[in-house]
Amino acid sequence: MLDTDWSDSWRGAFRIELRAEAIGLAWHGWPVLPGTSPAAEAGTQAWSGPVPVHEDWADRLGAHPNEVAEWWTGRPYSLLVATGRVVDAVEVDVELGKRAARLLRATGHPAPIVATPDGRWLFLTTVAENLPEELATSGAVRWHGEGSWVPLPPTPFQHGVVHWRVKPDVWGWQLPAADAVHTVLARALDQEDRTQQLVAAASVAA
Repeated sequence: MLDTDWSDSWRGAFRIELRAEAIGLAWHGWPVLPGTSPAAEAGTQAWSGPVPVHEDWADRLGAHPNEVAEWWTGRPYSLLVATGRVVDAVEVDVELGKRAARLLRATGHPAPIVATPDGRWLFLTTVAENLPEELATSGAVRWHGEGSWVPLPPTPFQHGVVHWRVKPDVWGWQLPAADAVHTVLARALDQEDRTQQLVAAASVAA
């Protein structure tokens, strides 16, 4: 009985945390949306990540924080932000993400970075019209612009919780320019390609 009470209490606290984060982001002007969660969909089908709860989610963008608060009241929703309006995201794998993060730190201008439990890093930027060709043609990079969304902390996955690698308040809630982050990501991708080429050359020589 005690275990059940503790579990229910923890879930309730976690829902409150998600609601508080959603309200805070909405006050900063971010277009947050409630998303599905693995707990809510347990037993229905294989869960491959959160998607918007509302079919008309695109019409709900920019909702007042009070309305956002109502969406999460007593409900186990994950936390999403729609991209292409206030914020964009560039999604990469862990290794490319770490390389890009080091380069960003070296410039003294880190970007907000989100990490998911399934090994993906999301670099948040201002809205862009497109990606540089070297990123757009790379299978290692996915751009989230208009019509897409990304999960934000503390959204739960089946095996962990989405978390910040670099929080947005590091930038004072001013998102970094998309082209600046894209340039750094392109440099990190180039470094990765050169490393793979050197490894391949060394393997052939051996």
